[in-house]
Amino acid sequence: MARPVTLFSGQWADLPFAEIVELAAEMGFDGLELPCWGDHFDVNAAVDDSAYCDGRHEILAASGLKCWAISNHLVGQAVCDRIDARHHQILPDHIWGHGEPEGVRARAAEEMKQTARAAAAFGVPVVNGFTGSSIWPDIYFFPPTTADQVRQGYDDFAHRWGPILDVFKEVGVRFALEVHPSEIAYDTVTAEMALEALGYHEAFGFNFDPSHLVWQGVDPARFIDRFPDRIFHCHMKDVKVKLDGDSGILGSHLQFGDPRRGWDFVSVGRGDVDFDAIIRSLNRGGYDGPLSVEWEDSGMHREQGARESCEYVRGVDIVPPDQGFEDAFGD
Repeated sequence: MARPVTLFSGQWADLPFAEIVELAAEMGFDGLELPCWGDHFDVNAAVDDSAYCDGRHEILAASGLKCWAISNHLVGQAVCDRIDARHHQILPDHIWGHGEPEGVRARAAEEMKQTARAAAAFGVPVVNGFTGSSIWPDIYFFPPTTADQVRQGYDDFAHRWGPILDVFKEVGVRFALEVHPSEIAYDTVTAEMALEALGYHEAFGFNFDPSHLVWQGVDPARFIDRFPDRIFHCHMKDVKVKLDGDSGILGSHLQFGDPRRGWDFVSVGRGDVDFDAIIRSLNRGGYDGPLSVEWEDSGMHREQGARESCEYVRGVDIVPPDQGFEDAFGD
């Protein structure tokens, strides 16, 4: 059976929930991955009022859609980060408060615990998101970053996220970190380091997104093969690498969509991601969850991008075989 194809509505959070539900159904999606911002999913309302969750499911069902995951990237980012003015742009006021860094981190941690409870109340098994990282600003080792400083960064991550993940485990929900630059895990090696720091906590895994790996030179299919039992959710997102001898992989402080960038996100199927290899790796790992389109393409209208991405993902998905082709020649 083919996997459901969903749309992550984080890039559509400017639209009212009911409107994006109708639009996603019309574009051919099976469901939505709901962000905990805009009016798409309210964490505290979901915990405090069962009627809220019922209402969300009713609106989805009226258009023939379902939800398999919610996402709280923005608040999760603040749990471990070195807080600065940029976070004020992405955080709700009740998390930002007066902007005192440790207070922001503490409130973000409590909100992530609440997100686990909200997911359980809503009946979805996975929360996708970011973790933040106290050591991401030290990505280039000059002035020299010592091995002990790196270790302290992973210890800080485990100290802050361990109690959050215990709540996830308690309510029967899993947290899927989107492996991504600026997070505690941004490639295969750091993903392993994050797992080790947490003692391989059973509630912690990954929201696989190939677009953040390809431009770094990391093979997405090999990432899946390395962590088959930790792929809790899957984003379908593409990237185009266009290094020309002047541009570099660090982005040159240029905004997305600037043609001088060395790489940029594009609609699914228009970039350098080998989705066939990814689907085959997902099949080997036994992943049967949704394939969630995260549309980002600065050069294309989002409705065109979402429509063609949905069609492309349906075309590239592979139903695992129930027998080998050579079995037809057996006894």
